[in-house]
Amino acid sequence: MQNRVGILILTGVIALLCVYYLSFTFVSNSIKQDATNYATLANGTVDLDKKQHYMDSLWKEPVYLGNTLEEVTTRELGLGLDLQGGMHVVLEVSPAEILRGLAGGTRDPKFEQALKQAVEAQKSSQSSFVDLFINAYKDIAPNTKLATIFANSANRGKINFQSSDADVRKLINEEVDGSISRAFQIIQARVDKFGVANPNIQRLPGSGRILIELPGIDNPERVRRLLSGAAKLEFAEVYTLNEVAGGLDQLGAYLVQLEAERKQAATQKAATATTDTTKKDNSLAAQLAQKNQAAKGDSAKTDTSATAAQNAALTSLFVPMSQNQLGVYLKDTARANDILSRPEVKALFPADAMMLWDRKAVATNDNKEILALYFIRKPAGKAPLEGDVIVDATNDYDDRGRPEVTMRMNADGARKWRTLTAANINRPVAIILDNLVYTAPTVQNEIPNGSSSISGNFTVDETKDMANILKAGKLPAPTNIVEEAVVGATLGSEAVSAGVISSVVGLIIVLVFVVAYYGRAGFIADLALFVNLFFLLGIMASLGAVLTMPGIAGIVLTIGMAVDANVLIFERIKEELALGKPFKQAIADGFKNAYSSIIDSNVTTLLTGVILFIFGTGLILGFATTLVIGILTSLFAAIFITRIILEQYVKDGKTLAFGTNWSKNLFKDSAFDFVSRRKLYYTISSVVIALGILSVVFKGFGLGVDFKGGRSYVVRFEKSVGTEDVRSALENELPGSLEVKTYGGTGVGGNQVRVTTSYLADATTPESDKEAEAKLLAGIAKIQGNKGSIESSQKVGPAIANDLIYSALWSILLAVAVVFCYILIRFKKLAFGYGAVVALFHDVLIILAIFSIGNGFLPFSLDIDQAFVGALLTIMGYSMNDTVVVFDRVREYLRDTKGRKESISVIINNALNSTLSRTAVTGLSTMLVLIVLFIFGGETIRGFSFAMLIGVIVGTYSSLFVATPIVVDALSKDQLNDTPTTPDIAAKTTKTARA
Repeated sequence: MQNRVGILILTGVIALLCVYYLSFTFVSNSIKQDATNYATLANGTVDLDKKQHYMDSLWKEPVYLGNTLEEVTTRELGLGLDLQGGMHVVLEVSPAEILRGLAGGTRDPKFEQALKQAVEAQKSSQSSFVDLFINAYKDIAPNTKLATIFANSANRGKINFQSSDADVRKLINEEVDGSISRAFQIIQARVDKFGVANPNIQRLPGSGRILIELPGIDNPERVRRLLSGAAKLEFAEVYTLNEVAGGLDQLGAYLVQLEAERKQAATQKAATATTDTTKKDNSLAAQLAQKNQAAKGDSAKTDTSATAAQNAALTSLFVPMSQNQLGVYLKDTARANDILSRPEVKALFPADAMMLWDRKAVATNDNKEILALYFIRKPAGKAPLEGDVIVDATNDYDDRGRPEVTMRMNADGARKWRTLTAANINRPVAIILDNLVYTAPTVQNEIPNGSSSISGNFTVDETKDMANILKAGKLPAPTNIVEEAVVGATLGSEAVSAGVISSVVGLIIVLVFVVAYYGRAGFIADLALFVNLFFLLGIMASLGAVLTMPGIAGIVLTIGMAVDANVLIFERIKEELALGKPFKQAIADGFKNAYSSIIDSNVTTLLTGVILFIFGTGLILGFATTLVIGILTSLFAAIFITRIILEQYVKDGKTLAFGTNWSKNLFKDSAFDFVSRRKLYYTISSVVIALGILSVVFKGFGLGVDFKGGRSYVVRFEKSVGTEDVRSALENELPGSLEVKTYGGTGVGGNQVRVTTSYLADATTPESDKEAEAKLLAGIAKIQGNKGSIESSQKVGPAIANDLIYSALWSILLAVAVVFCYILIRFKKLAFGYGAVVALFHDVLIILAIFSIGNGFLPFSLDIDQAFVGALLTIMGYSMNDTVVVFDRVREYLRDTKGRKESISVIINNALNSTLSRTAVTGLSTMLVLIVLFIFGGETIRGFSFAMLIGVIVGTYSSLFVATPIVVDALSKDQLNDTPTTPDIAAKTTKTARA
């Protein structure tokens, strides 16, 4: 072997680097275990605060090779969300709001109509939002130039009223793209300060979306507030109740009229209850009436009954919180929003008054919650001072030890703040963030230097997040959470156990099988597999990759497929030894003749892995990462490590058996006729595909939530529960489509279910998430004597679901195109390309047919989702791996039999028979691993591993009975030789020629 010393040096360097990077994982885990031991109480429970204190004490301290604990944790091989719990979020920056900003707040109804049409069209279109808007606007106003809307003071110097539509389109696209880039930077700054180890933040190419993965997060509500808040900070004056008392009186009369109309429309009986108007009235309505009379100086008598009715109507909606503060019961806020947003109600109050809610409800003594309402003064709809003047913000404590946020303004902000505070001494000034009043303190004196604090009923985490948001900056437009997945820590720990068990069992089975088949040579292959696994984990750690459950599946599958390279080498060496060559020469020639098949088969799998890596997100990305790295390490280990060990073993004249007593003659002199029965195999495949088509037409697929949109929850009960019981309890709480399936069990009687619903599928606000969860919990509570809890949740909006479907289809088509091109380049005959492509489509259609037919009959989910697409692409890669090995032998046999009268059918039969041992060993070892994954891998990847298992069986079948027979049919008649030759004679003839 040439360059032996160089390869040994390279191997040593890679090994040392792997040890170095993996050592950070061991050190981090050791310190975490020390923290757990330190915080474990006498009763065995762990004091989480004490554990966190231990970690915090070392966070900035050097603990390993000069690295602090913070640096060590960032370099460890981190666990994904599915292994330790956490949150996966896809944010979408609202392009509609960006366009509204560019339009300068225009009130053109055609503009708003075009925006609404674009928002609706985006749910089912792959066009950009800007194109959808412009097309809609041109349909509504065909003779109107875009410049009439967008040529304003905000865009002065960029476009004018004479600018063409093309110039305006270019400006809009640039501004939208710039806004998304700024939003990404701001979100990144917010998350980096959130205190999460190993967060993953990336901008999804080709869209206005941002992917955020936060491992270990146990407070999803806090994350939603942090990510979706636009950070629009405003400082504004507050109207006192005296100043709006007249409007409130008229609002009372309006409410009375509404109630009268409601009663009349419903033809209900008059209320029998009477109001005691003689008793001293200390209600809010009375207070407002007194203040109104005092303000007007009106001493005239009022109609007592009318006033009482108005007061009763007001108190049915508003609650007095203090002398100068109104509130509304939290349960009544929806009704209050509906009434206060009506134009006729807004007209009752000053034109510059805006009604905003407090950020947090206050609990009452009777366990009810009241939300404060403020009347904010905004002349021309704009606050006198906004958050763009903030240059710094930190969380701190006030003189009473309460959490607060201190902020510092620039010179312009300090001047405006001084003016605002001077004009409002002894009056409240509201500090508003994202249209929620965080606090409204009464100004005691003028604040001259621009340094202030925001205090209120805050927790430490709330002040940290507020300071983080203010410091990171204001988002250019609101962001919506269009996809979300929350995995509980319990499910994560269970997934770790499942992953470890499946990995260990799968590895042991493969190692034992290889030794059982190849004897002592199998030990050399096993050693190469260990090197492969070590390099794989080391490289993942060096790249900062995150280990996920599908990533573990990728590692185990890589181990199974890594056997293939060793099998190809060993089978070639056995052939060379059978020809009577010396042992050293047989090893050299065996490696030489196996290189072509090894390279071609692994490159095709690598290409599909790269496509998965490019198009995949979340769990699929984790699988693709390990698959791509695993293929590269497998090649290195098989080609170099295995050869070095073999040559070292036989250098002193030793020999080595490449088989055992039961396996050495297992496929010797096989002469199976694959080609002549090809029409039978075509018929079998066609029948299965036809049944699948009928099943799809009449039954369809079970689509996962990421392909149809909606919300999905994993619910765990204390006892076993039936899916029909859960469905009955939820159907009234969650209107719309509702699915309940057993999750994590193998039949009825499990204690976990997956609930999928279309309820609030279009809603993207944090409030809608809370409402959906509350409805789900309310339904679960109806199941008596069996308490349930939400272990994980997932939300996918309709627009992103549509995008995922298109992305999946493009991924599959791209994989087919890439493989076809590679086969065509390598084999230089269209027939091989046709065979490969037909085999790929055959495998895809068979798998889809099985998933449609089996959906609902098997005791586990067969949903078509992103994980399924990942499995499908991997199956395509595996199938090509198998097919290319056969094609490579066909190409070799065609070259060796030139000039001899052998038909293409005979040559292909010989090629298939000569590779039958390799096909069986690789297929069986891979299937053994996948069976282990299916049984022990956990519910997270059960559907994935089932698809892979069926795919390997189908892929092996298609390589033998579809792909290569099609090559016979695809070759031109001029290349066919009709001389009849039996497979047995042909096999002997070819082997004699090779000898």
